[in-house]
Amino acid sequence: MSEPVRLSKRLIEQLGCSRREAEQYIEGGWVTVDGVVVEQPQFKIDGQQVALLPGARAEALEPVTLLINQPAGMDAESARASIGMDNLSQAHSQDVRPLHGHFARLACVAPLERGATGLQLFTQDWRVTGKIERDLRKLEQEYIIEVRGQASPQALERLARGITRNDRELPKAKASWQNETHLRLALKNPQPGQISELCASLRLEIVSMRRIRLGGVSMGKLPLGQWRYVAVTERF
Repeated sequence: MSEPVRLSKRLIEQLGCSRREAEQYIEGGWVTVDGVVVEQPQFKIDGQQVALLPGARAEALEPVTLLINQPAGMDAESARASIGMDNLSQAHSQDVRPLHGHFARLACVAPLERGATGLQLFTQDWRVTGKIERDLRKLEQEYIIEVRGQASPQALERLARGITRNDRELPKAKASWQNETHLRLALKNPQPGQISELCASLRLEIVSMRRIRLGGVSMGKLPLGQWRYVAVTERF
């Protein structure tokens, strides 16, 4: 009886390819074992049928950028750990073929303030990380903030001109009422605590805040706790 062998080794034997090429075929989702795609080169097989899918390419995976609608009570690390095949938004699952390799080496960029929910961004692409870090000061971020209290349109307009609180200049912000209890706020590069200070200046108490946009990338109708790929055509 033969000993089980690694899937990558069996593929090398069948194709006469290099070890790296075998790993790229497997990690790219091009290899099936008895008709089921297996993405782990170390997967042990015995007598199963190993085959390549049509169009198979031995190429390194292109880096991806993912966006999750982070729920309350979750930090960036637990949000990253929650990303998997089972919570990919079905409405956004047609553009990219999801692979397990897309969940490795994800870095959080422009992280949410502690206690905030909504748009949290993770990327494998150093070019995306570099661009966001360089442009963060001028990237507008948009929040929906549930508040207690009332503020007049004139008070909201003052935020657009810039205000000072406790001898500190706060960032200019565009603010409008979405409804009686939710404020829509857009500002550039808010530092921890600054949104709270802006609301406090209006005598508004924050109940919750949710980020819905970072630069030109919007969360859209992404369900809570689910994620999607950021398309290459989207621009921060």
